[in-house]
Amino acid sequence: MKLAMIGFGQAGGKIVDKFLEYDQRTGSNIVRSAVAVNSAKADLMGLDEVPQDNRVLIGQSRVKGHGVGADNELGAEIAEEDIDEIQGAIDNIPVHEVDAFLIVAGMGGGTGSGGAPVLAKHLKRIYTEPVYGLGILPGSDEGGIYTLNAARSFQTFVREVDNLMVFDNDAWRQSGESIESGYEEINEEIVRRFGILFGAGEVDGDDAVAESVVDSSEIINTLAGGGVSTIGYAAEEVENANSGSGLLSRFTGSDDEPTDTANTTNRITSLVRKAALGRLTLPCEIEGSERALLVLSGPPQHLNRKGIERGRKWLEEQTGSMEVRGGDYPVSDSQYVASVVLLSGVNNVPRVKELQEVAIEAQENIDEIQEQSEENLEELVEDDDDELEPLF
Repeated sequence: MKLAMIGFGQAGGKIVDKFLEYDQRTGSNIVRSAVAVNSAKADLMGLDEVPQDNRVLIGQSRVKGHGVGADNELGAEIAEEDIDEIQGAIDNIPVHEVDAFLIVAGMGGGTGSGGAPVLAKHLKRIYTEPVYGLGILPGSDEGGIYTLNAARSFQTFVREVDNLMVFDNDAWRQSGESIESGYEEINEEIVRRFGILFGAGEVDGDDAVAESVVDSSEIINTLAGGGVSTIGYAAEEVENANSGSGLLSRFTGSDDEPTDTANTTNRITSLVRKAALGRLTLPCEIEGSERALLVLSGPPQHLNRKGIERGRKWLEEQTGSMEVRGGDYPVSDSQYVASVVLLSGVNNVPRVKELQEVAIEAQENIDEIQEQSEENLEELVEDDDDELEPLF
C-alpha cells in the first residue's frame, strides 16, 4: 500500500522519520512521500530522514518556533491559520500514486493533538483518497495535561478521519525504563507492525508470489466504516536455508529437505492466536470487532494457504465478524514468520472509556487547566536565551 505520510507534532514527526528509515532498510516502498509539520523548530531540526523541503514550521507569528506548550486549542488554531503552508508541502505529493493519506500524531501534546484533526478535515474536503490517522496515546505517567489533551482530541480525530489506528503508550512502556529509551522502543514496535501491514501486496518482479494476495483494496475495505482500530503482532524464528523465491520453494522448502506442511500450518495458526490475543497496540476485547485483516509474512516455504485459511476462520469465530480477510506477504530472505492482525471497528476498549471519563471530569476544571497551558506557553516564548538558528 502506497502512503503519503504526514507527521504532525513531535511524536508524529519522529515516527514518520522511523518509517522512512524502515523503508530504506527493508525496501518495502510504503512511503511514497513524507511531510513533517510542527510549531517547534527544534523538533523539525532533529529529524533525519524527512526531506528539508517537506518540513513545515507553523505558528511562527504566534509562538516564534517554540511550540505551543501542550495547549492543543492553540495547536488547532495555528493549524487552521497556516493550513495553506501545510498544503504547499502536500502539493508536492504525487497524489495519483498514493492509495491513502496517513496522519501520524501524538495525542498528548499540543501541536499534534490539536492540529491533526484540522488537517484530516482539510484533506478529506479536497481529496478522494482515504485519510487515516495513527494516534499515539500518552502514558498515564506523562502528566494530567497530556491525558486531558488526548481525551479532548481523541473524539475529534476519530470523527475527522476515515479510520483511527491507535497505539497506547501506557500499555507498552516498561517499568523503570527511561522516557527516551522507552519511546525509541515504542516507535520501533509501531513501525514493525504497520510496516508489515502496509507492505503487504507491494511486490516487484523479483519478489516471491503470494498464494493469497493482500493488496491495498483489502486494507481499505477493512478500514472502511470508520471507528477505531488496533493491531496485534507475533513472530517466530525459522530456518531459511533457501533464500530463493518463487512458487517451487513453497513445496520444497530448502534445497535439502521438504517443509513439513502440518508443522507450517500449526505454526501459522498459533501465531494468529498470539497476535490477536497478545499485546495489541490498543488493548481491547476482540469480540465484537466489526472487521479484521490477517497478514502472514515470512519465507515463502514457511507460508501456506491452509494455515492462513485456518487462522482466518479462527478470527471469524473469535470476533463474531463475517468480514475477515487474510493473505500472505512472502519475504524470501526473512528469518522469521510473522503474523499481523488488524482489528477494525473495535468497541470494548477500556482505555477509550477512561479517556471519555477524563474529558467529562475536565469540564469542571477547565479554567485551571487553561491557566496551566497559558503559563507553559509564556515560559517557552519568553525563553529567548536558547534561540536556535533559523531553520529556513
